[in-house]
Formats: sequence, C-alpha cells, structure tokens
Amino acid sequence: MGTFGRTSGFALACVAAGFLGCDDGDGGGGAGGGAGGAGGGGSETCPVGTTAEGSVCVLQGDITQDLTLTNDKTWLLRGGVFIGNDTDRTVLNIQEGTVVYGETATKGMLVIRRGSQINANGTAAAPIVFTSPNEEGSRARGDWGGLIINGRAPINGCDAAPCEAEGEGGTGKYGGADPEDSSGTLRYVRVEYAGILLSEDNELNGIAFQGVGRGTSVDYVQVHMNKDDGVEFFGGTVDVKHVLLTGIGDDCLDWTDGWQGRAQFVAAVEFDDAGDQGIEADNNGESNDAEPRSAPTLANVTLWGSGSANSDLGMLLREGTGATISNAIVANFGEACFAIDHAATFGNAWDGVALNGALVVQNSVFWCPDSALVKEPEIADLPFTVAEFLTLNTGNDEVDPALTGVPDLRPGAGSPALTGAAAPAGGFFEATDYRGAFGDTDWTAGWTNWDPS
Repeated sequence: MGTFGRTSGFALACVAAGFLGCDDGDGGGGAGGGAGGAGGGGSETCPVGTTAEGSVCVLQGDITQDLTLTNDKTWLLRGGVFIGNDTDRTVLNIQEGTVVYGETATKGMLVIRRGSQINANGTAAAPIVFTSPNEEGSRARGDWGGLIINGRAPINGCDAAPCEAEGEGGTGKYGGADPEDSSGTLRYVRVEYAGILLSEDNELNGIAFQGVGRGTSVDYVQVHMNKDDGVEFFGGTVDVKHVLLTGIGDDCLDWTDGWQGRAQFVAAVEFDDAGDQGIEADNNGESNDAEPRSAPTLANVTLWGSGSANSDLGMLLREGTGATISNAIVANFGEACFAIDHAATFGNAWDGVALNGALVVQNSVFWCPDSALVKEPEIADLPFTVAEFLTLNTGNDEVDPALTGVPDLRPGAGSPALTGAAAPAGGFFEATDYRGAFGDTDWTAGWTNWDPS
C-alpha cells in the first residue's frame, strides 16, 4: 500500500497553493513503491520543456520535444499537458519509481497525442505513479484529471473510414486506419485519485485509450479511486494484461466505439461508497450496428461488487457490442450479476437458429446471492432470455467462488474457480486451469494502492 512522501507533499501543497519559490529543502523521499517519494529536483535541474518552481518541475501546455521524467525530481501537471502535435513523434519517457502529480486547481491531466508515445516502464518494486497533490488522508476521487492516450487505430461512428473523433473534454483527436499503431508502453503504472469534473456531465476516466493500437504494450496497471470510469476503450485494438481497478466511482471497465482488443487478468473491486457497473460494454449508442463493431476477447476477469446500494450490475453488454468473455468471476453486485440490453446485442449472439459466436460468455462463475443472477431487458420478441443465454453458453456456473477475500482475490481451498477454465485461441492468452484473474499468485502484491484517501 503506497504512502505519500512528507517532503514532496509539502512542496506540492506549496505550489498548488500558488506560491512560487517553494522548496522542501531536502530533495529526498526515494522512488519506492509509494504514491510519493520523488522529492528534490532544484530549479537548475529541471529539463528543457518544463518550468522550475522551487523544487518542483512543472509541465504545462504543448510539449513537442522528447522529454524524460526521472525519479529524483518532483513533477507537476499544470492544466492540460499535451505530448506531441498530432503529426510528428514526441516521446515521453518516465523512469521507474517516478511520481507525477496532477494539479487540482488547473485540472491537470496528461494527453499523449496521435503519433507520439509514452514509455512508462516501472517495476513491481518501483512503480510509476500518477497521483493527487494532497497529503495522505485527504486525497479523494477527482483531485486531478487523468491519463489520456490517443492513437491512430480504427474506431466507428463515421460514415466512411478512416474514422476520427474528438476526445471528451478537449483531449484531442483520435482514430485512423492503423490497427498496429503504437502509443508506447505502460508497465507497472498506477493512476489514482483522478477523474476531475471538466464541465457538467464531463468527468475524465482514469485512463482513456482513445483509438489506441495493438502495437502499444500495457501490462500491470492500476486505476484507483477514479471519480468516473476506471479504464475506458474508445475503439482501437490495444491489448492489456494485469489490470486492477479499485474504488472506482462509476464503471470499472468500459468500452465503446469499436474496441477490438484483448484483455487477460483483469480485476475490479468496488468500494461501499460508490460504483456502478463492473463492465459496461457498448458498440455505438447512436448506431448499434456501426462498424468496426466492438468485439474484444477477455479472459480471466474478476468483478467484485460491494453489494451496497451503490453497486449496480456486474457485467452489462449493450448497444450492439460483441465479445468473447471466458473464465470470469462476477460476484456481489447490488442489482444483478449479468445483463444484456438492446436488440442488436442479442442479434450478435443468435443467427436465428443457433448461437453464432459473436457474443459469448463461457466458463464463468456468477454469484450474487443478495440480488439477482440476471437482469432481463424490457424488449419483446427476443430469441432467448438473458438467463437462457448463460445456460446456452458452455461452462457457466451459479456458485460461490469462495475467494480468499479482499484485497486477496485468489480462490480459497476447494474453490470451484480453481478449475473449469478454457483458454481463448491466440498467442496473447496464457492457458490457466483457474477462472478469475488470480490463481496461486497475487500479481497485485507490492506495487498497488488500496487506501481510499
């Protein structure tokens, strides 16, 4: 569990209050795995492209030359920080153990424009952390903006390809015709206490993958205590592994506009005070049959609801999405474990005679003893009910997964989740015997944060 370094916390509080010449007089803090710790970095050491304010290096506006953020300095995002110019390549390198703060007053956020890259290569011992400028104990959802990555992979929503769109909150253009596009690397990265309100009904996701291509590498990522969705895919083809979503204020994992990537080892845990869906999956709200259709493949997913009045649906597939979801555990959601909505979504699963393979949920465990297994839509003349869908697909069980608990989501001794898995085809996926995001190994240990403030 991470902690906020006292010295760098003082420096950031000083800067965030608007005072120049702040200096904690130390320069220490250490990289470590905590949410703080990158102290020091005097004015003479801030690189070109940043501004020195005492011991803090401030990033703001457009950055169009390569930049490296090192773990011996304190970094602050002031307002919208845009890497690249949407044409030429600019590379933002971030050293392991580096901590980057988002300024609250200016709604600090980081945007990687199309054609540019972020190479954030942390380690389990020294993750890269994007976090609140506030001291431990007073951090909260929405303290700053979030991380937005724009790519040139295909999206839907246009009359003719290649399709482009403008990101929410003025976060730039995304989309194109290159499914292999690379926006860099995220490895052992935490994004926490983000999701600031930009305008009415417009809050930022923790990480928004907007038209991001499969040339991008994403592995070991946590989004913690975000005010809006944890991770959302707006089209694209990006693949992800080892994703942890904790204390999210809205939907934990969300996709729309034609996402066709892959994901394995995804865990989402709601907290009692907020939440909505574990997964909210759309194709396109304006045109449910828009192409390319959302059709990701997911394996080894654990969705753990709070069971409170703030908890809604474990998995909601709607607005024409396709998907293949295998080896999931969905448990403890307040309204129901599983739901399908909109006729176009049902059409993905049924060709008029039998299941057609465009919407599959298989080899999964559902357990919502205090609510309902499924929520049925108010739609007439459907080929089957939602409950029948789970039965028609193979290997689904309504049974207590008997997990160890939270934050340890590994199956306990004798758990039915220890067996019954089926690996999807393709070299991306690792074969497992177990269902859910965890087997014997807790891959979240040592680099994640579970502290609500």
